[in-house]
Formats: sequence, structure tokens, C-alpha cells
Amino acid sequence: MKIFELNGNVRTDLSKAAVKSLRKNGLVPCVLYGNNVENIHFSVSIRDIKGLIYTPSSYIVTITIDGKAHLAILHDAQFHPVTDEVLHLDFLTADESRPITIPIPVVIEGVSEGVKAGGKLIISSRKLSVKGLMKDLPDTLPINISDLKLGKQIVAGDLKYPNIQIVNRKDTIICAVKMTRAALGAAAAAAAAEKK
Repeated sequence: MKIFELNGNVRTDLSKAAVKSLRKNGLVPCVLYGNNVENIHFSVSIRDIKGLIYTPSSYIVTITIDGKAHLAILHDAQFHPVTDEVLHLDFLTADESRPITIPIPVVIEGVSEGVKAGGKLIISSRKLSVKGLMKDLPDTLPINISDLKLGKQIVAGDLKYPNIQIVNRKDTIICAVKMTRAALGAAAAAAAAEKK
């Protein structure tokens, strides 16, 4: 999995006024927490996190705070309800020897039989939560839909990848091929032609 590098500065003043001042100066307040780590409050530049926040990709994050590097994953991002400005980021420490859970983007491959027959592909899940060791985590989860027929769907329980486990519910729908009026018309015409 790809690594994203960030530099942070420790925050000692956690008051609302200090947080407001940080945001005014183009900085985002953050916190790092996790196993055997005391919470570290720090800030990062809004410019530095754009590639981490506004992307479909998932990353392991290396955060350097006061010269010390920490491995982490982005656990939560809070946005302003009106301006969509990033208000706060939570990072969870990661350990190369322990499994971590992280959302990974789904990549649809192939053209389904159902679409060729006039159906419409509906993608319901753009990411799936996956658990595994850092070394085994892929950048994307490829799903080949070539055999997906009209009216059929692919769910999380259908998918298998080496050395990782999908933690979404097994009945989570990834994608489906829905009937369209055109497909229904074609099916009706084919049925009528067979009767002649």
C-alpha cells in the first residue's frame, strides 16, 4: 500500500481560541492515538493534506512530529457543514506486526454480460473495509464483472483476496446490473420472435 508523508508540529495549547487561530493560519488540528501511545495533539498544513483527503486512494501515513516518525492511518476527518473546510483529523497508530483495518477503493474491471444485453451497471460501494497486515494490503480491490448477468449483483461475501479479510457485512452490495426499459423491450422482442 502507498505511503503518504506528513510533517506535524506538536500542539500544547488545546483551547478553542488556539484551535481557531491555527485554522486561521492555514493549519489543521490533529490527534494521533492508538495502542500503547499517549495521545499526541499536533497540527499540519492544509496544503499538505489535500492529497490525503481529496482522493479515492487509501494510504499508510508516516507522520513526523518533532523529528519522530509514526506510522498511522487516517481514522476520521471532520468537515465544516457549509464550507467543507477540513476542521480536524484523527489518526490511528499502525504497527507492521499487527493487522489493521482500512477502507480500500474498489476497481471495476471488464464489461458485464448484463450491460451488453442492455442493462445498467449500478455501483453501490466505492470502498470496502479490509483487515490485514500492512505488507499484504493492496492499493485497490479489483472486481471483474465480465460474467455479471442482467438482474444479478456482486456482494462482499462473493469476494476473496489473498492474506486479507473483508470486514463489511457479507450482504453489502458492491455492484449490480439493473434491467432498463431497453433491456426489457429486447427481452420481450426475443421472446416474441421465439414463439413465431
